Amino acid sequence: MTETDFIPSAYSKTLETGKVTWESPSNIALVKYWGKKENQIPANPSISFTLNNCKTITELSYRTKESDTDFSFEVYLDGEKKDDFKPKIETFLKRIHVYLPFLKNYHFKIETSNTFPHSSGIASSASGMSALALCFMSMEKQLKPKMTTNYFNQKASFLARLGSGSACRSLEGDIIVWGQTDAISGSSDLYGTKYPYQVHENFKDYQDTILLVDKGEKQVSSTVGHNLMHAHPYAENRFKQAHENLEKLKPILESGDLNKFIALMESEALTLHAMMMTSMPYFILMKPNTLEIINKIWSFRERTGLHIGFTLDAGANVHVLYPKKEANVILDFIKNELVAYCQNEQYICDQIGFGANQL
Repeated sequence: MTETDFIPSAYSKTLETGKVTWESPSNIALVKYWGKKENQIPANPSISFTLNNCKTITELSYRTKESDTDFSFEVYLDGEKKDDFKPKIETFLKRIHVYLPFLKNYHFKIETSNTFPHSSGIASSASGMSALALCFMSMEKQLKPKMTTNYFNQKASFLARLGSGSACRSLEGDIIVWGQTDAISGSSDLYGTKYPYQVHENFKDYQDTILLVDKGEKQVSSTVGHNLMHAHPYAENRFKQAHENLEKLKPILESGDLNKFIALMESEALTLHAMMMTSMPYFILMKPNTLEIINKIWSFRERTGLHIGFTLDAGANVHVLYPKKEANVILDFIKNELVAYCQNEQYICDQIGFGANQL
Protein backbone atom coordinates (compact mmCIF):
# COMPACT_ATOMS: atom_id res chain seq x y z
CA MET A 1 0.00 0.00 0.00
CA THR A 2 1.07 3.59 -0.67
CA GLU A 3 -0.42 6.91 0.42
CA THR A 4 -2.28 7.25 -2.89
CA ASP A 5 -4.18 4.01 -2.21
CA PHE A 6 -6.05 5.87 0.54
CA ILE A 7 -7.27 8.68 -1.73
CA PRO A 8 -10.88 7.75 -2.55
CA SER A 9 -12.63 7.85 -5.88
CA ALA A 10 -16.04 9.53 -6.10
CA TYR A 11 -18.48 8.54 -3.38
CA SER A 12 -21.54 6.53 -4.39
CA LYS A 13 -23.81 7.93 -1.65
CA THR A 14 -24.39 11.15 0.29
CA LEU A 15 -24.98 11.88 3.97
CA GLU A 16 -26.95 14.75 5.46
CA THR A 17 -26.71 14.35 9.22
CA GLY A 18 -25.82 11.66 11.70
CA LYS A 19 -23.80 10.49 14.67
CA VAL A 20 -21.16 7.81 15.25
CA THR A 21 -19.33 6.72 18.41
CA TRP A 22 -16.12 4.76 18.89
CA GLU A 23 -14.00 3.82 21.89
CA SER A 24 -10.29 3.29 21.30
CA PRO A 25 -7.61 2.28 23.82
CA SER A 26 -4.16 3.55 24.59
CA ASN A 27 -1.14 1.33 24.02
CA ILE A 28 2.29 0.84 25.54
CA ALA A 29 5.33 0.31 23.33
CA LEU A 30 7.78 -2.48 24.17
CA VAL A 31 10.27 -1.51 21.46
CA LYS A 32 10.09 2.29 21.34
CA TYR A 33 9.93 4.65 18.41
CA TRP A 34 11.75 7.93 18.95
CA GLY A 35 12.42 10.17 16.01
CA LYS A 36 10.29 10.68 12.92
CA LYS A 37 10.57 11.78 9.34
CA GLU A 38 8.26 14.01 7.33
CA ASN A 39 4.53 13.15 7.36
CA GLN A 40 4.65 11.24 10.64
CA ILE A 41 6.86 8.44 9.29
CA PRO A 42 8.77 6.70 12.11
CA ALA A 43 12.56 6.72 12.07
CA ASN A 44 12.51 3.19 13.48
CA PRO A 45 9.94 0.41 13.93
CA SER A 46 8.10 -0.21 17.19
CA ILE A 47 5.89 -2.86 18.77
CA SER A 48 3.27 -2.40 21.47
CA PHE A 49 0.77 -4.06 23.76
CA THR A 50 -2.73 -2.68 23.21
CA LEU A 51 -4.31 -1.77 26.54
CA ASN A 52 -7.84 -2.61 27.63
CA ASN A 53 -9.10 -0.16 30.27
CA CYS A 54 -7.36 3.13 29.41
CA LYS A 55 -9.39 4.37 26.47
CA THR A 56 -11.07 7.35 24.87
CA ILE A 57 -14.76 7.42 23.92
CA THR A 58 -15.54 9.84 21.09
CA GLU A 59 -18.96 10.72 19.69
CA LEU A 60 -18.91 12.52 16.35
CA SER A 61 -22.08 14.35 15.27
CA TYR A 62 -22.19 15.79 11.76
CA ARG A 63 -24.48 17.87 9.57
CA THR A 64 -24.02 19.31 6.11
CA LYS A 65 -23.25 23.00 5.70
CA GLU A 66 -23.52 25.40 2.77
CA SER A 67 -19.90 26.45 2.38
CA ASP A 68 -17.11 23.93 1.80
CA THR A 69 -14.21 26.39 2.01
CA ASP A 70 -13.17 25.78 5.64
CA PHE A 71 -13.26 23.15 8.35
CA SER A 72 -16.06 23.66 10.86
CA PHE A 73 -16.08 21.89 14.21
CA GLU A 74 -16.44 22.23 17.97
CA VAL A 75 -14.78 20.08 20.63
CA TYR A 76 -15.98 19.00 24.07
CA LEU A 77 -14.18 17.06 26.79
CA ASP A 78 -16.45 15.57 29.45
CA GLY A 79 -19.21 17.94 28.33
CA GLU A 80 -17.05 21.08 28.59
CA LYS A 81 -16.17 23.04 25.47
CA LYS A 82 -12.42 22.91 24.79
CA ASP A 83 -11.32 25.52 22.27
CA ASP A 84 -7.68 24.92 23.22
CA PHE A 85 -7.98 21.47 21.59
CA LYS A 86 -8.97 23.02 18.26
CA PRO A 87 -5.52 23.87 16.81
CA LYS A 88 -4.30 20.27 17.08
CA ILE A 89 -7.52 18.92 15.55
CA GLU A 90 -7.41 21.51 12.75
CA THR A 91 -3.85 20.41 11.94
CA PHE A 92 -5.10 16.82 11.85
CA LEU A 93 -7.98 17.72 9.52
CA LYS A 94 -5.62 19.53 7.15
CA ARG A 95 -3.36 16.48 6.99
CA ILE A 96 -6.16 14.01 6.29
CA HIS A 97 -8.39 16.14 4.01
CA VAL A 98 -6.86 14.73 0.82
CA TYR A 99 -7.81 11.24 2.02
CA LEU A 100 -11.29 12.26 3.29
CA PRO A 101 -12.38 15.00 0.86
CA PHE A 102 -15.86 15.24 2.42
CA LEU A 103 -14.57 16.84 5.62
CA LYS A 104 -15.22 20.45 4.58
CA ASN A 105 -18.81 19.64 3.66
CA TYR A 106 -19.86 19.16 7.29
CA HIS A 107 -19.97 20.85 10.65
CA PHE A 108 -18.75 18.44 13.32
CA LYS A 109 -19.41 18.25 17.03
CA ILE A 110 -16.68 16.16 18.67
CA GLU A 111 -17.56 14.99 22.19
CA THR A 112 -14.86 13.02 23.91
CA SER A 113 -14.09 11.54 27.32
CA ASN A 114 -11.39 9.33 28.78
CA THR A 115 -11.74 6.41 31.17
CA PHE A 116 -8.53 7.55 32.87
CA PRO A 117 -8.30 10.86 34.76
CA HIS A 118 -7.70 13.88 32.53
CA SER A 119 -4.25 15.40 33.13
CA SER A 120 -3.24 12.17 34.84
CA GLY A 121 0.00 12.01 32.93
CA ILE A 122 -1.38 9.27 30.66
CA ALA A 123 -1.01 10.36 27.04
CA SER A 124 -4.47 10.58 25.49
CA SER A 125 -3.26 11.41 21.97
CA ALA A 126 -3.03 7.76 20.89
CA SER A 127 -6.50 6.79 22.09
CA GLY A 128 -8.05 10.15 21.20
CA MET A 129 -6.74 10.43 17.65
CA SER A 130 -7.48 6.79 16.86
CA ALA A 131 -11.07 7.14 18.12
CA LEU A 132 -11.58 10.27 16.00
CA ALA A 133 -10.05 8.61 12.92
CA LEU A 134 -12.42 5.67 13.36
CA CYS A 135 -15.42 8.00 13.55
CA PHE A 136 -14.41 9.66 10.26
CA MET A 137 -13.87 6.23 8.69
CA SER A 138 -17.36 5.18 9.76
CA MET A 139 -18.66 8.14 7.80
CA GLU A 140 -16.64 7.13 4.75
CA LYS A 141 -17.86 3.55 5.12
CA GLN A 142 -21.41 4.88 4.76
CA LEU A 143 -20.35 6.81 1.66
CA LYS A 144 -18.60 3.70 0.24
CA PRO A 145 -20.61 0.73 1.55
CA LYS A 146 -18.52 -1.88 -0.32
CA MET A 147 -15.38 -1.00 1.69
CA THR A 148 -13.71 -4.11 3.14
CA THR A 149 -12.95 -4.48 6.84
CA ASN A 150 -9.23 -4.84 6.10
CA TYR A 151 -9.15 -1.59 4.11
CA PHE A 152 -11.21 0.17 6.79
CA ASN A 153 -8.72 -0.85 9.51
CA GLN A 154 -5.65 0.01 7.45
CA LYS A 155 -6.96 3.43 6.45
CA ALA A 156 -8.16 4.23 9.98
CA SER A 157 -4.69 3.38 11.31
CA PHE A 158 -3.11 5.41 8.49
CA LEU A 159 -5.25 8.45 9.35
CA ALA A 160 -4.69 8.07 13.11
CA ARG A 161 -0.93 8.14 12.48
CA LEU A 162 -1.30 11.58 10.90
CA GLY A 163 -2.80 12.85 14.16
CA SER A 164 -0.40 11.11 16.55
CA GLY A 165 2.18 8.56 15.50
CA SER A 166 1.49 6.04 18.24
CA ALA A 167 -2.27 6.31 17.59
CA CYS A 168 -1.87 3.95 14.63
CA ARG A 169 -1.07 1.16 17.14
CA SER A 170 -4.35 1.56 19.09
CA LEU A 171 -6.99 0.31 16.66
CA GLU A 172 -6.38 -3.41 16.95
CA GLY A 173 -4.71 -5.79 19.37
CA ASP A 174 -3.26 -7.45 21.17
CA ILE A 175 0.26 -6.86 19.82
CA ILE A 176 0.78 -4.27 17.08
CA VAL A 177 3.82 -3.41 14.94
CA TRP A 178 4.39 -0.03 13.31
CA GLY A 179 7.29 0.77 11.02
CA GLN A 180 8.74 -1.19 8.14
CA THR A 181 11.32 -3.76 9.21
CA ASP A 182 12.67 -6.96 7.70
CA ALA A 183 12.09 -8.59 11.10
CA ILE A 184 8.28 -8.51 10.75
CA SER A 185 6.47 -9.66 7.63
CA GLY A 186 3.85 -7.18 6.42
CA SER A 187 5.11 -4.30 8.57
CA SER A 188 4.58 -0.78 7.23
CA ASP A 189 5.57 2.81 7.96
CA LEU A 190 2.08 3.93 6.97
CA TYR A 191 -0.07 2.06 9.50
CA GLY A 192 0.02 -0.42 12.36
CA THR A 193 -0.26 -4.15 11.65
CA LYS A 194 -1.14 -7.07 13.88
CA TYR A 195 1.88 -9.08 15.02
CA PRO A 196 1.78 -12.09 12.66
CA TYR A 197 3.76 -14.74 14.56
CA GLN A 198 3.07 -17.20 17.34
CA VAL A 199 2.80 -15.80 20.87
CA HIS A 200 3.21 -17.93 24.01
CA GLU A 201 0.45 -18.30 26.59
CA ASN A 202 2.65 -16.42 29.09
CA PHE A 203 1.77 -13.19 27.28
CA LYS A 204 -1.98 -13.69 27.25
CA ASP A 205 -3.81 -11.46 29.77
CA TYR A 206 -0.52 -9.69 30.53
CA GLN A 207 -1.01 -7.06 33.23
CA ASP A 208 -0.01 -3.38 33.18
CA THR A 209 -0.31 -1.36 36.37
CA ILE A 210 0.38 2.29 35.55
CA LEU A 211 1.94 4.27 38.39
CA LEU A 212 1.11 7.97 38.05
CA VAL A 213 4.31 9.52 39.35
CA ASP A 214 3.80 12.98 37.88
CA LYS A 215 0.52 14.28 36.45
CA GLY A 216 1.90 17.63 35.34
CA GLU A 217 2.58 18.79 31.82
CA LYS A 218 5.87 17.52 30.41
CA GLN A 219 8.69 20.06 30.24
CA VAL A 220 9.43 18.95 26.67
CA SER A 221 6.71 17.84 24.26
CA SER A 222 7.05 14.54 22.44
CA THR A 223 7.07 16.41 19.11
CA VAL A 224 10.10 18.47 20.18
CA GLY A 225 11.79 15.34 21.54
CA HIS A 226 11.27 13.44 18.29
CA ASN A 227 12.74 16.33 16.29
CA LEU A 228 15.87 16.38 18.44
CA MET A 229 16.76 12.97 17.00
CA HIS A 230 17.56 14.58 13.63
CA ALA A 231 20.99 15.76 14.81
CA HIS A 232 21.42 13.27 17.63
CA PRO A 233 24.95 11.77 17.84
CA TYR A 234 23.60 8.29 18.65
CA ALA A 235 20.52 8.31 16.41
CA GLU A 236 21.67 5.87 13.72
CA ASN A 237 22.85 3.31 16.28
CA ARG A 238 19.53 3.64 18.12
CA PHE A 239 17.51 3.07 14.95
CA LYS A 240 19.63 0.00 14.16
CA GLN A 241 19.13 -1.29 17.72
CA ALA A 242 15.34 -1.06 17.40
CA HIS A 243 15.39 -3.28 14.29
CA GLU A 244 17.68 -5.75 16.10
CA ASN A 245 15.49 -5.81 19.21
CA LEU A 246 12.40 -6.57 17.14
CA GLU A 247 14.27 -9.55 15.68
CA LYS A 248 15.30 -10.65 19.19
CA LEU A 249 11.74 -10.29 20.48
CA LYS A 250 10.27 -12.83 18.04
CA PRO A 251 11.75 -15.97 19.70
CA ILE A 252 11.04 -14.47 23.14
CA LEU A 253 7.35 -14.04 22.37
CA GLU A 254 7.20 -17.53 20.87
CA SER A 255 9.02 -19.32 23.71
CA GLY A 256 7.48 -17.35 26.58
CA ASP A 257 10.89 -16.53 28.08
CA LEU A 258 9.82 -13.90 30.62
CA ASN A 259 13.33 -13.13 31.86
CA LYS A 260 14.56 -12.24 28.38
CA PHE A 261 11.34 -10.33 27.73
CA ILE A 262 11.85 -8.19 30.84
CA ALA A 263 15.50 -7.52 29.99
CA LEU A 264 14.68 -6.33 26.48
CA MET A 265 11.66 -4.28 27.60
CA GLU A 266 13.53 -2.50 30.39
CA SER A 267 16.57 -1.87 28.18
CA GLU A 268 14.30 -0.27 25.58
CA ALA A 269 12.69 1.98 28.20
CA LEU A 270 16.02 3.18 29.54
CA THR A 271 17.42 3.64 26.01
CA LEU A 272 14.49 5.92 25.19
CA HIS A 273 15.34 8.14 28.14
CA ALA A 274 19.06 7.92 27.37
CA MET A 275 18.28 9.46 23.97
CA MET A 276 16.56 12.34 25.73
CA MET A 277 19.44 12.86 28.13
CA THR A 278 22.02 12.88 25.33
CA SER A 279 20.21 15.12 22.83
CA MET A 280 21.07 18.80 22.43
CA PRO A 281 19.36 20.44 24.20
CA TYR A 282 19.21 17.58 26.72
CA PHE A 283 16.36 16.94 29.09
CA ILE A 284 15.23 14.48 31.78
CA LEU A 285 11.58 13.42 32.03
CA MET A 286 12.08 10.87 34.80
CA LYS A 287 11.49 12.12 38.33
CA PRO A 288 13.22 11.00 41.56
CA ASN A 289 10.22 8.79 42.37
CA THR A 290 10.51 7.13 38.95
CA LEU A 291 13.99 5.96 39.93
CA GLU A 292 12.83 4.91 43.40
CA ILE A 293 10.15 2.70 41.81
CA ILE A 294 12.62 1.16 39.35
CA ASN A 295 15.05 0.26 42.10
CA LYS A 296 12.24 -1.20 44.24
CA ILE A 297 11.12 -3.35 41.31
CA TRP A 298 14.66 -4.63 40.75
CA SER A 299 15.10 -5.50 44.42
CA PHE A 300 11.71 -7.25 44.63
CA ARG A 301 12.40 -9.24 41.47
CA GLU A 302 15.77 -10.41 42.73
CA ARG A 303 14.33 -11.31 46.14
CA THR A 304 11.28 -13.22 44.90
CA GLY A 305 12.15 -14.49 41.43
CA LEU A 306 8.79 -13.16 40.19
CA HIS A 307 8.53 -11.83 36.65
CA ILE A 308 7.87 -8.17 37.29
CA GLY A 309 9.31 -5.58 34.92
CA PHE A 310 8.77 -1.99 33.89
CA THR A 311 8.64 0.20 30.85
CA LEU A 312 8.36 3.96 30.45
CA ASP A 313 6.81 6.31 27.93
CA ALA A 314 8.22 9.77 27.30
CA GLY A 315 7.40 10.87 30.82
CA ALA A 316 7.80 10.08 34.51
CA ASN A 317 5.08 7.45 34.91
CA VAL A 318 5.98 3.79 35.25
CA HIS A 319 4.18 0.92 33.52
CA VAL A 320 4.66 -2.18 35.68
CA LEU A 321 4.18 -5.27 33.50
CA TYR A 322 3.76 -8.84 34.77
CA PRO A 323 1.98 -12.12 33.89
CA LYS A 324 -1.53 -12.63 35.24
CA LYS A 325 -0.57 -15.87 37.04
CA GLU A 326 1.70 -13.82 39.35
CA ALA A 327 -0.72 -10.90 39.68
CA ASN A 328 -1.88 -11.39 43.29
CA VAL A 329 1.55 -11.23 44.91
CA ILE A 330 2.86 -8.52 42.58
CA LEU A 331 -0.21 -6.32 43.03
CA ASP A 332 0.18 -6.56 46.81
CA PHE A 333 3.79 -5.41 46.40
CA ILE A 334 2.68 -2.52 44.19
CA LYS A 335 0.06 -1.39 46.70
CA ASN A 336 2.31 -1.81 49.75
CA GLU A 337 5.61 -0.46 48.40
CA LEU A 338 5.20 1.46 45.14
CA VAL A 339 1.94 3.41 45.34
CA ALA A 340 3.48 5.70 47.97
CA TYR A 341 5.71 7.12 45.22
CA CYS A 342 2.72 8.07 43.04
CA GLN A 343 1.23 11.55 42.98
CA ASN A 344 -1.79 11.41 45.32
CA GLU A 345 -1.20 7.63 45.42
CA GLN A 346 -2.91 7.30 42.04
CA TYR A 347 -2.43 4.23 39.87
CA ILE A 348 -4.42 2.41 37.19
CA CYS A 349 -4.76 -1.35 36.78
CA ASP A 350 -4.90 -2.38 33.14
CA GLN A 351 -4.08 -5.37 30.97
CA ILE A 352 -3.51 -6.33 27.37
CA GLY A 353 -6.52 -5.63 25.16
CA PHE A 354 -7.83 -6.19 21.66
CA GLY A 355 -8.45 -2.78 20.19
CA ALA A 356 -11.22 -0.35 19.39
CA ASN A 357 -14.99 -0.91 19.33
CA GLN A 358 -17.86 0.93 17.73
CA LEU A 359 -20.55 1.80 20.26
